[in-house]
Amino acid sequence: MRIQVRRTGGFAGIERQAEVDTSGRADADEWHALAEGALAAGRGTPPAGVPDGFAYRITVDGRSVYCADPRLTPQQRALIRRVLKEGA
Repeated sequence: MRIQVRRTGGFAGIERQAEVDTSGRADADEWHALAEGALAAGRGTPPAGVPDGFAYRITVDGRSVYCADPRLTPQQRALIRRVLKEGA
C-alpha cells in the first residue's frame, strides 16, 4: 500500500509532502487500518479550513480524500503525523 500526504496552508504557507510504502513492513496491518479509517472520514473535495490552518490531501493507492485542521479524526491525525515523520 502506498500512502501519500500533502499538507498545505499554515501561517507561512509552506507545502510539505511525504510518502510511505507499506510493502514488506512488519507494521503494515497497523498502517492499513489507519489509512482505511482516514479515507472513510475524508471528503472528496477540500473542506473549508480556518485561517492559518493546515489542509491535507491523503492518497492511498491512488484514491484521494481531503481534510483540514481543526476537524481531523483521530485516525487522520495519527496517519498524517506518521507519514510526515517517517515518509520520504
